[in-house]
Amino acid sequence: MRWSFHICTIAGTEVRIHATFLLLLAFVGWQALGQGAGVPGMLEAMALVCAMFSCVLLHEFGHVTAARRYGIRTPDITLLPIGGVARLERMPRHPIHELVVAICGPLVNVVIAIVIGTFVGWPKSFTPEVMLSDSLGFWQVLTNWNLLMVAFNLIPAFPMDGGRVLRALLAMIVSDYAKATRWAATIGQTIAVLVVMNMVLSSRFQPMLVLIAFFVFFAAGQEASVVEEEEAAGNMQVGDAMLTEFHTLPSNAVLREAVELLLAGTQHDFPVLDEDGTMMGVLTRRRLIPALADHGPGYPAQLIIEPCAESVEPRMSLVQAMAKLKASPCPAIPVIDPITEKMVGLLTAENVGEALLVRSALRQRMKAMSAS
Repeated sequence: MRWSFHICTIAGTEVRIHATFLLLLAFVGWQALGQGAGVPGMLEAMALVCAMFSCVLLHEFGHVTAARRYGIRTPDITLLPIGGVARLERMPRHPIHELVVAICGPLVNVVIAIVIGTFVGWPKSFTPEVMLSDSLGFWQVLTNWNLLMVAFNLIPAFPMDGGRVLRALLAMIVSDYAKATRWAATIGQTIAVLVVMNMVLSSRFQPMLVLIAFFVFFAAGQEASVVEEEEAAGNMQVGDAMLTEFHTLPSNAVLREAVELLLAGTQHDFPVLDEDGTMMGVLTRRRLIPALADHGPGYPAQLIIEPCAESVEPRMSLVQAMAKLKASPCPAIPVIDPITEKMVGLLTAENVGEALLVRSALRQRMKAMSAS
């Protein structure tokens, strides 16, 4: 995610913090000073925010641990002012698996609240105003924060945890993953719209809730589109959607050669091969243009290539390959023949999209012929 920076790596998952989180931390400190808390009060307020988001991080690792049980990796977790985002390699398609992965995050917060609440004491009121009141102590607020996280995350607004639980339950009922996703996404978007409308009508504007509502609305629609795209791929293989006519560059190529190929056709990213024909990486347009301005056309291409550790085979399921493509920082994944071990194609998002459009058109044609 842009504007985020690396903090640490835990069990193979990179932990990142978005720059806007630091703005939130600075705002909390400034607000504490403005209320006359002094430097000790400012530091305590900032420490409380850090403790709260540590609980958010543990919540996300609850998802990560459960997903790993089903063979799903999580490349990174990013902490934002509105919460944490765990970027799973793929979402589990089995309803029971998704239910477990979704529920394990809130369960972590339940455990944290029980542990802290046992020693500090439980709140007498569960309203947000009282639960996060300045009159409460550090640990009491932290206990209450975890209880609020549980309640908030279980709201059935897809793609939040509660929404994923809802989709899993719907998928069990209708036995159609795409339909369950559309229903869950529609419910999530409806909830987001109702929240914003309620704030407008009641004149109680809360910027954080508005941000979360916008995130839910657009993320729900985006994920529904992704699932429909994967469903459209059906039983297609990589060989049905890969780019077979493409240009490559030798290891000693310079930027001028890449520019000539870029201007001569529609290909944007060029594999760079060594003397044995093994791909060293991909020279992408997003790196080519800035490098051309900085270093000139005679600059060696291999110095700015993007490494591409992933590869796929022609007979691999297109759905699996699409998941690899989305998780990879490389915009084009090489397709390697398992027998010759030579590159026989490139898999790009653009080509996959075109293949799905063609398949959709053919399906519509077949339906029209059947109807007539």
